[in-house]
Amino acid sequence: MTDFSTPAIIPPALLMQAYRSGIFPMADARDDTEIFWVEPRRRAILPLDRFRCSHSLAKVLRRDRFRVTCNTAFDAVVSACAAPRPAADESWISHRIQASYAELHRIGLAHSIECWHGEDLVGGLYGVGFDRVFCGESMFSRMTDASKVALAWLVAALRQAGAELLDCQFLTDHLASMGAIEITQAQYLKRLAKAQLVAVSGASAAAGLETGAGATAGLAGEGFLPLPLGFAALLDAASPGSASPGKCIAQSFTHTS
Repeated sequence: MTDFSTPAIIPPALLMQAYRSGIFPMADARDDTEIFWVEPRRRAILPLDRFRCSHSLAKVLRRDRFRVTCNTAFDAVVSACAAPRPAADESWISHRIQASYAELHRIGLAHSIECWHGEDLVGGLYGVGFDRVFCGESMFSRMTDASKVALAWLVAALRQAGAELLDCQFLTDHLASMGAIEITQAQYLKRLAKAQLVAVSGASAAAGLETGAGATAGLAGEGFLPLPLGFAALLDAASPGSASPGKCIAQSFTHTS
């Protein structure tokens, strides 16, 4: 019997083909089973060498107010990002989109950064990583500065991983205050092509349209961004006798911003 309660996910290979082409999916509502593909005329990016760390944020980082993890609670982060927000329209993260990214996470192509206060998840973000690109999807905050700390850790981890492009999709005042800028889609595509280590051949592009069991073959491990490795390098800074990762991150931004 067909289960109509769980919509079919977007095939991972097709989803990754879209990201490699500068396109991403959205939905009109949480329960919407349909998606539409978006290619903004103006694209927001956050240059990794221009992250703006305010004095107050640096203080929060140095004090390690939050415990920060990577890929510990991916589904919970996406659910929190999709939750209703005051004075906000219906969430664009539909159940189908959430299930699709959960599959990308399972095969190592989607990642999350989590901020914890005690045992409570109070902030975080998630996105898609491949080659030297990370496409941020959404973030949330339940405590002051939690999402800012998550973004600071993401930028620091991407630097460690050798990333070149952090895509933010749409510019907001919040992102602009932290160094995000807006460029044309043509400019974005040039940066995207430069940051991709593995070109999509005609054969693999055709394979990306498959919907069968073999659609994910060759995706995981094929030139994808090792964000967890970059994150692990930040934790190594907490070795005995050295500063905490938060202090090291704050110091690195102070020296480069």
